[in-house]
Amino acid sequence: MTAPLHDTTGAAEALLDPAAAGPAGRKIAGRSPAQIAWSRLRRDKVALAGGCVVLFLVLVALFAPLIVHQFGHAPNEFHDDPGHIDALLGGKPVGRWGGMSSDFLFGLEPVNGRDVFSRVVYGTRISLLVAFASAVFAVLLGTVFGVVAGYFGGVVDAVISRVMDLLLAFPQLMFALALVAVVPNELWGLTGTGVRVGVLIAVIGFFGWPYVGRIVRGQTLSLREREYVEAARSLGAGSRYILFRELLPNLVAPITVYMTLMIPTNILTEAALSFLGAGVKPPTPSWGQMLSTAVRTYNIDPPFMIFPGLAIFVTVLAFNLLGDGVRDALDPKGTR
Repeated sequence: MTAPLHDTTGAAEALLDPAAAGPAGRKIAGRSPAQIAWSRLRRDKVALAGGCVVLFLVLVALFAPLIVHQFGHAPNEFHDDPGHIDALLGGKPVGRWGGMSSDFLFGLEPVNGRDVFSRVVYGTRISLLVAFASAVFAVLLGTVFGVVAGYFGGVVDAVISRVMDLLLAFPQLMFALALVAVVPNELWGLTGTGVRVGVLIAVIGFFGWPYVGRIVRGQTLSLREREYVEAARSLGAGSRYILFRELLPNLVAPITVYMTLMIPTNILTEAALSFLGAGVKPPTPSWGQMLSTAVRTYNIDPPFMIFPGLAIFVTVLAFNLLGDGVRDALDPKGTR
């Protein structure tokens, strides 16, 4: 007696077309590199915490007037009356912890009695603006010169590489201090604080692009020997097509990583320049400028030094944590 034959038509169709298998059949969906990177990044809780702090700081900078109106006083409003400042004690704020209260959340600035909370909030604007703008400026210059040097090589590579070496050896802080001394109060339609902010962005960005340029150059030297570049060249593609369609898309990941790690460095540089007097002009608030003033009064009002210093520390730490997470997400096999 012969055993009945089973109908294998349905099984064959399921193998050829998984959707034909009914609800149990699942198609394998591909994921883009961005989706893969995001799936890695969201598993990094430390990086996400840093990203949340960064987002919070950006919102604080954008809505600084609203926040100060709700929780503080105008950043340049003086409260130097005897009820707030004790002139007999060298201008020490009245009350404990630098005059901290429900009206002055971070206390008062010694001598003139300005609201420390409001000045820290408005200082966020200067730090983030200079850091982001100078990072974008440096990335644009570094990407252009790095790709050109790595792709064309030869004399072009030698000249650009020597320029990068020269800029890396140049004393950035000394140049900024000398430049601020000769820059006029009105320049390119900007006045006062606008001129100083423009100078900070230009100086930090100009001396920062060689770091990006060296990384982009090294990546370009590797990518230009890849098979897809050789294939495009053999099909008659010109240099412009290869640069913009083949090389630059593959450089987005390292450029993004380096930009996220450059921003906290720029924040520290801006704070250092403001501390030395090469930053924005008073009375515009800046964290580095506040620290410079606090050095002279820390013995009578320690909290005045603590809050701007804490703002710099938290901001730089948050950006570093986010940058490390982005680097691990975009290049999981890379070494630190």
